[in-house]
Amino acid sequence: MTVEQRHHVVIVGGGFGGLYAAQAFKKAEVRVTLIDKRNFHLFQPLLYQVATGGLSPGDISSPLRGVLNRQKNVQVLMGEANGLDPRNKQIRLKDGAVIDYDTCIVATGAGHSYFGNDQWAKHAPGLKTVEDATEMRRRILYAFEAAERESDPDMRRAWLRFVIVGAGPTGVELAGALAELSRHTLHGDFRVSDPGQAEILLLEGGERVLPPYPPDLSEKAQKKLETLGVTVRTGTMVTDVQPDSVTVCTPEGNKCISTRTILWAAGIQSSPLAKEIQKNTGVELDRIGRVIVEPDLTVPGHPDLFVIGDLAHCKNRKGQPLPGVAPVAMQQGAYAAKTVIKRLAGKTVKPFHYFDRGSMAVIGRAAAVADIFGIRASGYFAWLIWLFVHLMYLVEFENRVLVFIQWAWNYITRNRGARLITGKDPLPVKEQEKQKSNNPVGAQTDKDFSSPTASPTNTRDDESLITTGISEPRSSSTHELTSHRK
Repeated sequence: MTVEQRHHVVIVGGGFGGLYAAQAFKKAEVRVTLIDKRNFHLFQPLLYQVATGGLSPGDISSPLRGVLNRQKNVQVLMGEANGLDPRNKQIRLKDGAVIDYDTCIVATGAGHSYFGNDQWAKHAPGLKTVEDATEMRRRILYAFEAAERESDPDMRRAWLRFVIVGAGPTGVELAGALAELSRHTLHGDFRVSDPGQAEILLLEGGERVLPPYPPDLSEKAQKKLETLGVTVRTGTMVTDVQPDSVTVCTPEGNKCISTRTILWAAGIQSSPLAKEIQKNTGVELDRIGRVIVEPDLTVPGHPDLFVIGDLAHCKNRKGQPLPGVAPVAMQQGAYAAKTVIKRLAGKTVKPFHYFDRGSMAVIGRAAAVADIFGIRASGYFAWLIWLFVHLMYLVEFENRVLVFIQWAWNYITRNRGARLITGKDPLPVKEQEKQKSNNPVGAQTDKDFSSPTASPTNTRDDESLITTGISEPRSSSTHELTSHRK
């Protein structure tokens, strides 16, 4: 049998699910085509460190061709899939190209959700891509630069007030890193403003930070955040986002927070390909747009079409949807590949079962919380586990070495060497001085909302309100999913 005559597997998406599926076909007599709109695999759980200057994008990215160059049965194509025809077994790319398949594995992941308020995106960037991380880094670092040039005390306070929407793993980790950046890394770097006076607000729509975690770990995480100087506000829903303010709904009423830097870590929605699959197969989608798959991760009525990772709604043995975290996608990718191989050999396959090793989130220097195999840990020990696990999950050895060196240097010196402001600058400071905040009718000001001694704040994802909540199934904070993000 020639290579062209082999069973052709097309994998759409080079994230955790797609890459692990491709690697699982290493010794199989199949022909694999991996399609991704980027030419690299991104380790999303560490994007928050890029956003706060701790790591560079290249430290957590690996070229797909480099990762798979020794796997001769895999071809990598750079392109964006925007159509799928299950009847004719074809994938359509954005540039018009059509690729035939015998089996297709769709792993295109998820993006941000602003709960019907997409206009907020330009004021509150999320954290899913390299571009998101560098844009967030630009806004964070520029805020400190603008505060240094600001002569008006109120305006300076607005520049030094950072609002993070969503207190899932991404929001918590981002808040902790931002606190360490302002209190330690930037200490002594400015002459007029004091970065240590930065006010970091973490807003969560739910009752506690890290909603999917055990309550005792959530409590420990919040206490550590407060120790770092983060103000956490739970039960706080975001109702409006403007360039210079965030309006929230609290039990005490509506309040307007004056700020120049809003960071979004609350909520996800599936990629547009989910609706394309629904249109052509009639499959049902859940409320955030994920494809509801069979126990073997296939689309009902289409045994040759797999949907995995954040794009799939798959239930565990308790009937609950699996979270959108990296380990789920990894295991699903490997399972889908093994299922194809066994079916070609005429063997039966058991339904997918997720082996849950637990979850963890880092809060700051030598501080983390972890729930591993039912064993709960916090503090330094949990932090060491977090370091080890994340290093091992990095795809290439070179990335592991680079990240380990950066972490070691940061631990010793508290320095973050990737503090670069790139991209287009925001409005000049002097021009922004002329702008006035328009507070909603009946809204209180941020002075009523928080104080330098207030405790941290955070937000969670809910189906009802357009809130600030979060729970990322994987990776990130306003409406659903939280746990170890991708």
